[in-house]
Amino acid sequence: MESAVLIDDLQAQVRRIIATATTLKQLLPVDLDKAPAPGAWSVAQILAHLNFYGDYYLPALEKALAQAPPAKKYFKPGWLGNYFTKLISPNAAGEVRGKMKSPAQARPSSFVKAVDTLPVFIGQQQWLLELLEEARTKDLGSVRVPISIAKMIRLKAGDTFRFLIGHQQRHLLQLTRTLHQLQLN
Repeated sequence: MESAVLIDDLQAQVRRIIATATTLKQLLPVDLDKAPAPGAWSVAQILAHLNFYGDYYLPALEKALAQAPPAKKYFKPGWLGNYFTKLISPNAAGEVRGKMKSPAQARPSSFVKAVDTLPVFIGQQQWLLELLEEARTKDLGSVRVPISIAKMIRLKAGDTFRFLIGHQQRHLLQLTRTLHQLQLN
């Protein structure tokens, strides 16, 4: 795939994520802190979960891009990157394959608050846009980023961007369902 086309697509997806997150500012924080059912995550918890991964992957991507050589016209995804991205991302119909259990360290506390998690999430999305812009000048296939759950497994930077954004899209669907269950949308 052409690197520029990939980056354009990923930036468009992040802008949609930012737009969705920005609409949450119109809701009462106390409502965003409510779980729709016992054992279910609140909007604040979903954002805290995504922030956990942003805290890991954004600095890792920044470090990888700093080491990357100049851009190549084409990016060839790796088989493992394709597998993980397909596994985590919603399909073309906007559906997820099934529930996945989050690692213990990525599970949010029930005490997190939207007033804390929402600004961090939006800030991380802005940073992600900046990293994608920087990625336009870098070879996304030449540097690798260790995945959060097994540092010895490393994905190409381009695949890491795809995986991270797919993961966010997955949880934004969860967030939308949560709002619907709470009758907030």
